[in-house]
Amino acid sequence: MTALDVQEISQLLPHRYPMLMVDRIVEISSDSIVGLKNVTVNEPHFTGHFPGFPVMPGVLIIEAMAQVAGILVGKLAPHTRGKIMFLASVEEAKFRRPVVPGDQLRIEMKMLRLKHTVAKMQGLATVDGQVAAEATLMCKLTDRAAE
Repeated sequence: MTALDVQEISQLLPHRYPMLMVDRIVEISSDSIVGLKNVTVNEPHFTGHFPGFPVMPGVLIIEAMAQVAGILVGKLAPHTRGKIMFLASVEEAKFRRPVVPGDQLRIEMKMLRLKHTVAKMQGLATVDGQVAAEATLMCKLTDRAAE
């Protein structure tokens, strides 16, 4: 499958600024995906995390991983269209290096299991080839609330 830009990503994910954490998808296969997150000092969390030493919160790195995972699930499983995916569990999360403004986070997600409403994926986030974070994520699909 081909790469996706932010407009195409926005068609697959419900997230918008400031919570859209994926700028580009560079690789998609039948069981894995690679996405990019360009980290900029203009992001709102940097004003308080931490003044004088901006560091991307680990929970937002996990969120970026979950969003990349959601894109893969959406591409592989047509029955997910019109549904919303919630993060159900985070296992064995480890943070190896700070992610700071100017970094480009490369997020690699590999499908471990995909059932009708549950996906489990192994994730790795790197910056310049160095591991920044890793975790196993499980996501649950549910119907969207009526609008």
